[in-house]
Amino acid sequence: MLAAKVQRVHQPGCVSVQSSGKHWPCLLPQHGPGKKHERPIVLADWQRDIVATHPGDFLRGLFHSDGCRFANRVTVRGKAYVYPRYMFVNESADIMALCQWSLDLLGIAWRMNRRNSLSVARRNAVATLDRHVGPKS
Repeated sequence: MLAAKVQRVHQPGCVSVQSSGKHWPCLLPQHGPGKKHERPIVLADWQRDIVATHPGDFLRGLFHSDGCRFANRVTVRGKAYVYPRYMFVNESADIMALCQWSLDLLGIAWRMNRRNSLSVARRNAVATLDRHVGPKS
């Protein structure tokens, strides 16, 4: 039995689902004590297969938790430009590598603009990510 107890808690604007059980670590082997950027984050084979099949859904979760979409404003030779851009920031090199792998699976161009920050700025790359990520809710 996966969950010994499951309950729904109605809150304003949402329903919180809570569960307890000793087999959750089997489903989420990345969970553990300490900071996630100080321990390995590696997908189990079955998780890797799911992400390889549905990289857009995985990216949606990553960008909704540790990313953003915004209007980038730049001025080049006195002319102002505004274009949409995505940023993903995470201290875990393992999680960053999983994000990069998922973007590569979808053919989305990305660049590292800092050690812990990834940028998606090309028009077609942003459009593709828009189709998979969508607005935060």
